[in-house]
Amino acid sequence: MRKRSHRARAALAVVAAAVLSTAGCDAFGGGGDGTKDSGASASRPSPRPTPVWNRSPDSIAAVGDSITRGFDACTVLSDCPEVSWATGSDAKVDSLAVRLLGVTGAAERSWNYAVTGARMADLTEQMAQAAARAPQLVTVMIGANDACRSSARAMTSVASFRTDFEESLATLRAALPKTQVYVASVPNLKRLWSAGRTNPLGKQVWKLGICPSMLGDADDLTVRATLRRDKVQKRVEAYNTVLKDVCAKDRRCRFDRNAVFDYRFDAEQLSHWDWFHPSRNGQARLAEIAYRTVTAKRP
Repeated sequence: MRKRSHRARAALAVVAAAVLSTAGCDAFGGGGDGTKDSGASASRPSPRPTPVWNRSPDSIAAVGDSITRGFDACTVLSDCPEVSWATGSDAKVDSLAVRLLGVTGAAERSWNYAVTGARMADLTEQMAQAAARAPQLVTVMIGANDACRSSARAMTSVASFRTDFEESLATLRAALPKTQVYVASVPNLKRLWSAGRTNPLGKQVWKLGICPSMLGDADDLTVRATLRRDKVQKRVEAYNTVLKDVCAKDRRCRFDRNAVFDYRFDAEQLSHWDWFHPSRNGQARLAEIAYRTVTAKRP
């Protein structure tokens, strides 16, 4: 019985195959007349995939440190968010938000959660605040304070910097998987020292404790002082490598390819109160860099 049943099922399978073959059917639902619809299919244009990166986001939240707060750009020892490169309203700066959203849009749909003095360890909290607004773009500029410590030995380790940055992005992604992120590189602190040390007033202000790991004893050109500055410089370069690598793992993250680090800030772009933070002119340059990166066809 088993052999007969097996032969019966086999015979039915052969018959079914023959019927299907005669009818001209195929596995993809072809017509019963045996013709193929290849011409019609070829004439239909394939739908274009939605770009991963939106070059015209409709809302922006900024996170970071004193640079994004416009510190010392308007008055001494004070934040001046209206000149912020990211979200400011000052016409001379022409911030990223104004360029992308217009004056009215920037006022209504951009938010600045940066904090003067913030380090990478503080970024996760800022990201959580930004995520609550559900922006289409988050701008990040942070890391200078991790290198600007009381001494080179006190700088944030590269490993901690990486862990904290990854955590901050994970916090954003948990709430907003599709929000875009623009990441600015950490500025070249050694170039700031070189540009500002020729100004007697600037050097006096630096003695108040501005970035002592790099700017302390500005006129000291001994081997020991040079090695200290080189150590800080290498740490900044390592931070930028972290920003680049972590950002590269996220399809909706764009790093500026060291554009801020490579920019040659001169006296005109530095605050005349501390010769360290960007002036209005410097903020405008940062806005230009950000706009080019965000609106580029390719990262």
